Amino acid sequence: MPGIYIHIPFCKSKCPYCDFYSYRCKSEEMSLYVDSLLNEINTLSRVSDFVKEPFKADTLYLGGGTPSVLSGEELFRIITTAKEKFSVPDNAEITVECNPNSDIEGILPYLLKAGVNRISLGLQSAVDKERKTLGRQSDKKRVKEVIELLKSNGTTNISLDVMLGIPYQTEESLKETLDFVIESGVPHISAYMLKIEDGTHFHKNLDKYDFPDEEATIEFYNQCADTLEKSGFIHYEISNFAKAGFESRHNTKYWELENYLGIGPGAHSYIDGKRFYFESDTDGFINGKKAVFDDFGGNAEEYIMLKLRLKKGLLLSELKTLYGEKQLIKIKEKAPFLKEQGLISFDGERIALTRKGYLLSNSVICEFI
Repeated sequence: MPGIYIHIPFCKSKCPYCDFYSYRCKSEEMSLYVDSLLNEINTLSRVSDFVKEPFKADTLYLGGGTPSVLSGEELFRIITTAKEKFSVPDNAEITVECNPNSDIEGILPYLLKAGVNRISLGLQSAVDKERKTLGRQSDKKRVKEVIELLKSNGTTNISLDVMLGIPYQTEESLKETLDFVIESGVPHISAYMLKIEDGTHFHKNLDKYDFPDEEATIEFYNQCADTLEKSGFIHYEISNFAKAGFESRHNTKYWELENYLGIGPGAHSYIDGKRFYFESDTDGFINGKKAVFDDFGGNAEEYIMLKLRLKKGLLLSELKTLYGEKQLIKIKEKAPFLKEQGLISFDGERIALTRKGYLLSNSVICEFI
């Protein structure tokens, strides 16, 4: 079944590293947007050129921006409307991204009533100085309170975001963050190396911050992976770690090249070989602007690139079945050398990136495609 992604483009403030489509807005605009979002979920009128009939979905993901800036009632309406429209089964994974600084106490009863069973929290760092530099308004104490609140209400499928290579980060400060993560008992961690994107506050003010160099950031990645793996986490995707059975079902759809539908400004979709998206324009979305075609997808290059992000890697027999014998020629030619360099594991059938390969994933994948 496809997955459904719903974008909430609103935040209380813009973080200095963020280049996602998000911004501060007034409550009146949020109300108009929610009404328009509900209309689109019910009618699919803005994606009618690409989605010809309703379908069932088994994952639902509310991301942003910050979905938790909406009221509990608004979130309840969005989730229950989507569940009904897409015949979402009881065993579906339903995720909502939340900022610990939001009114979690107020919205949690609505989320639970709507059937939300997974929460993704923006930790970034457990060191308050680093969090402040990253624009995070809550402190470590508040993050811990929210985790305990979620657990006490039966929500144990919790994911924390951690950032590597951020200003002022050291081996000792990262250890503090990882100790916090492990002691919290959450079963999923997304660990991202900071990339300074054009147009962000960090990009405009590079000289004002003490950013770790590339070599230090690589060491932070290895420290993070070593620590989490020793604590029972599976490094199942380049930037993601999970206890067994707690891998993100929704995000895995992206890496497995499965269908997903994105609704909201800035949201992208992949349905039956076609990629399309909503332009990053909330007013346009509210006024009925339709999704636009991006490109045809699902070719062998995409398949190879996405599969190699995963720990389980790429099966050559599956690649041959889907795309033909000729796709194997370059891979079989390059694989022995890349294995010798310690960048991949290869047994003649399965290719998977090693830890070293993860760090050079773009270069390794380019060798194959």
